[in-house]
Amino acid sequence: MLPIIQVGNVLLSPDILTEMFCCDLSACHGICCVEGDAGAPVTLDEIAEIENALETVWPDLSASAQSVIDRQGVAYTDREGDLVTSIVGGKDCVFTCHEGGCCLCALEKAYRAGRTTYCKPISCALYPIREKQLSAGYVGLNYNRWDVCRDAVALGKKMGLRVYQFLKEPLIRRFGEEWYNELTLTAKELLKTELERN
Repeated sequence: MLPIIQVGNVLLSPDILTEMFCCDLSACHGICCVEGDAGAPVTLDEIAEIENALETVWPDLSASAQSVIDRQGVAYTDREGDLVTSIVGGKDCVFTCHEGGCCLCALEKAYRAGRTTYCKPISCALYPIREKQLSAGYVGLNYNRWDVCRDAVALGKKMGLRVYQFLKEPLIRRFGEEWYNELTLTAKELLKTELERN
């Protein structure tokens, strides 16, 4: 088993660098937005950003999602004590909107249309990577395997795209370009070592 990778103050599970992944929306139809038992993890700063964008995305939300937001706001504290986006019926994120048979994020849709300056929670953008705050200022990143993403694994293999490559944009958004460049060099070294070993 490969050791934990460290880049700056970030500790990564090695499968982020070795495993293949590329979202295949045509196959999964955005099921990650409607499956699960809690919303997406968010920070207080992100809640403020979401609230600023709420008026813009409001018409794209379902009546049941609007009702939940009216009742409890855009986020709540889950049973593990984490702040997460509000959900409808115990599973659907309130910001899920349906278009062409797919579940899309109303926040991201508005952002890509140039209607807001906020895209979506970084926890959503980084998926299938899950972030955890560790002690002494360290951050842990793990690759979360979920069977609803099996089509993404298949497409990643077909395209030769690794998890960290697929998530280049959100990783840069979260940790910066210099950090990502260092991660890329680390990945090349790791994969070269693995090839030589095998």
